[in-house]
Amino acid sequence: MPFVNIKITREGATQLLVDVLGKNPATTFVIIDEVETDNWGIGGKNVTELRAAAKAKS
Repeated sequence: MPFVNIKITREGATQLLVDVLGKNPATTFVIIDEVETDNWGIGGKNVTELRAAAKAKS
């Protein structure tokens, strides 16, 4: 039985594990620590800013 600890910014994980690992979701335990996108940074900018910039470009 897999044990997975994922830190994410409000995204789903169970279906990903089902699709990638081929595991039964009833026996796959997932611990999710949700992080606000304002508190997760990449390249000196938080994810909220990066997503807003990407949306503005589309």
